[in-house]
Amino acid sequence: MNSILDVMDLHAFYGKSHILRGVHLQVGEGEIVSLLGRNGVGRSTTVKAIMGMIERRGMVRFRGQETSQLTTYQIAQLGIGYVPENRDVFPTLTVEQNLLLGEKTKKKAGGRWQLSDMYQLFPRLQERRNVPAGVLSGGEQQMLTLCRSLMGDPDLILIDEPTEGLAPKIVELVGQYLRQLRERGVAVLLVEQKLTIALAISDRLYVMGHGEMVFEGSVNELQNNAEVRREWLEV
Repeated sequence: MNSILDVMDLHAFYGKSHILRGVHLQVGEGEIVSLLGRNGVGRSTTVKAIMGMIERRGMVRFRGQETSQLTTYQIAQLGIGYVPENRDVFPTLTVEQNLLLGEKTKKKAGGRWQLSDMYQLFPRLQERRNVPAGVLSGGEQQMLTLCRSLMGDPDLILIDEPTEGLAPKIVELVGQYLRQLRERGVAVLLVEQKLTIALAISDRLYVMGHGEMVFEGSVNELQNNAEVRREWLEV
């Protein structure tokens, strides 16, 4: 596998609390990799640590470049997008202004994503393009946050719980969005609570428990491993 992201022996901390304890993972070029596990096991902490948003130690490499000494802004500039769980739209700016804020100052020649692509992905955003983002529904805000990250034309995007609290129809739209990313060569590390969507779209999966990886494998391997599902995923 030609990897775009390599994480080895990653530890992360909130103050004196030691959350991640030697996490390892890889994401390949144009691959969707899901990070599964129950709430509180360290999945969101993992993506925040990769982005340099919290105290961490260990090795994180993006396209072979060590990023552990870089700031979050510098990591994003390398070509990593991040969609947080809380969506973080700019509420007083319009939908279109939010999207344009996602563009890099120096755009790559022949970039994969334009404003028109965002409206094609989610026509509802085009309908609401002149509306302040703060009055959008939760589903519309999630669409906006996903698309704003794409406007930076990332090669890898880290997405934290994109389907949380969304209606089934919007969840289906998010699944289509993720498949389109793969079709255009964008790699995805997806933190997801819903096992059904992860199994439907992922190339590989990791399962976390107590700040460590307890499983790594294909969709079929996880489906055939009742012990891992029972111990680390099922309620």
